[in-house]
Amino acid sequence: GRRALRRIQRSFAASRDDSRRGSFVFIRVHSWLKKMIRVVLPYHLRTLARVDGEVQLEVANPVTLRSVLDALEARFPALRGTIRDHTTLKRRPFVRFFACKDDFSLEPPETRLPEEVVNGSEPFLIVGAMAGG
Repeated sequence: GRRALRRIQRSFAASRDDSRRGSFVFIRVHSWLKKMIRVVLPYHLRTLARVDGEVQLEVANPVTLRSVLDALEARFPALRGTIRDHTTLKRRPFVRFFACKDDFSLEPPETRLPEEVVNGSEPFLIVGAMAGG
C-alpha cells in the first residue's frame, strides 16, 4: 500500500544526492505497482455511478477479479451492493464478468485477469444478464 510506496521513495531519495532523480524512480516504481484497467459497465450501473462510457481504474498488482471490483466500489460507492452482495461479496445473480471474450463470472475472486486487460488493450466487461421470455 501507501506505506510500502513511501518506504521505497525514502530509500531511493536517501540513496540519491539529487532528490528529483529519486522522485523519478519513485514514479517508475509506483506505476509498476499499479495498473490502469478499463472497465465497461452496463447502462443502469453507469447511470448509478454517473459516468459516461468506460471507466478507468488504477488497480494494484496482481490484477484479479476481486481487486478490480474492490477498486470500482471504492471509486464509485453508489455501486456497492449492486455487483456483489454486501456481506458475502459474491456476484449478484444477473451480473456477468467478461474479459477477452471469456466468461469470468463463475471464477473465484482470486482469479488473475488476462494480460490484455492488465495492460489496458482490452476492457473488463460487467454485463447485466437478462432472463425471461
